[in-house]
Amino acid sequence: MDQPYRLTRLPNGARIASIEMPHMRSVTAGLWVGIGGRHESQPECGISHFIEHLLFKGTKNRSARQITADVEGLGGYINAFTTEDHTCYYARAASRHLPSLCDVLCDMFLHSEFAPQEIERERDVIREEILSYRDHPEQHASDLLTETMWPSHPLGRPLTGTLESISRFQRPELRSFVRKHYNASNVVATIAGPVVHEEVVELLAPALKRLPSGAKPRFSRVRGGSRNSVSVKAFPQETEQMHLAMGFHAFGRRDDRRFALRLLSVMLGENMSSRLFQTLREQHGYCYSVQTNIVTLDDTGAIHICAGLDPTKLRKALIMILKELERICRVRPSGVELRKARDYAIGQTSMGLESTTNQIMWMGESLLGYGKILDPTDLEKKVLEVTPEDIQAVACHCLHRGRLGVAVVGPVKQEEVTAWLEA
Repeated sequence: MDQPYRLTRLPNGARIASIEMPHMRSVTAGLWVGIGGRHESQPECGISHFIEHLLFKGTKNRSARQITADVEGLGGYINAFTTEDHTCYYARAASRHLPSLCDVLCDMFLHSEFAPQEIERERDVIREEILSYRDHPEQHASDLLTETMWPSHPLGRPLTGTLESISRFQRPELRSFVRKHYNASNVVATIAGPVVHEEVVELLAPALKRLPSGAKPRFSRVRGGSRNSVSVKAFPQETEQMHLAMGFHAFGRRDDRRFALRLLSVMLGENMSSRLFQTLREQHGYCYSVQTNIVTLDDTGAIHICAGLDPTKLRKALIMILKELERICRVRPSGVELRKARDYAIGQTSMGLESTTNQIMWMGESLLGYGKILDPTDLEKKVLEVTPEDIQAVACHCLHRGRLGVAVVGPVKQEEVTAWLEA
């Protein structure tokens, strides 16, 4: 393995992973738990994100202010995020401060108080966060697309919860959720920087050994295939710019077709050389921005296309996007285009892994998603094996209207968008 990843599993099941990057002067530490939005029941919608906030609000040893001050006072940075299938708390600082970073993160993880006054205060904060998303049309369109693509499923619910769901959470419920899911079999620690693995284990093991054993959470798997028609959601709003989000259902993280899907995404819209950017922006001036990305989960995935548009050009842009998608299904990409897409995808991964923060993300997401740390060189080989025929086959499988969800925020009616797409 080119990347010197090291992994230790403690007797209770908690895992500690590290990579030694001797040329770096900083270190990043992360604590992960394999719990996210898709593991929540309907009444629990948003509870993982709520808990993520509360772990910053005071422990038996530190106040909320001290948690951030004990990292920022070192010239460091501390943050967290919640996704569909995991939650991560991480901090970065000069490498000599690693013991302090680990102490703060473990203290948050093990000793958070969930004080009633902090719960109420954070309830108001998250309420404002939810409302603020509605004032950001791009984020609002993304949330609507998620709801459109996975209706009546946990993946279609907002990670932040709803105004109704967050109003219900009380201290006993929150603490019970943590006791159930923040257990050793569901927890991973990742460290990247000029570190020695044995020293990292010695630093973290005393705290992580205290985690109770437990089971990994279960989730509702995505069922069903293509629909007979496009699914559309529009939120009429007077804005200067129309925000369009399109999504096509794709593959889970264990499907080898995901490598062709990534290259398809690169060709369509991951950079300024891509087909959609060149066509929509450079040739026709229909939009300021257009980009694609892929989502890969355990049992499902998606390819997304997002654009910010002049409202008067939405119909023309939709037609042009669909024509470009149809073209890549009819005519496989050239060898030159494939080579450029491969080089871009491999280069982006390689450059990203020069960062200590991206390295802890790679290790944490690998361990929680695959049960092992993926070797970047192995994935590079998979990318190099993709052929033009593979990309065309993936395009034909995914990019048809029975797999399409569309969300629009701006001055337009849902019936109009639906009619344009079905014409």
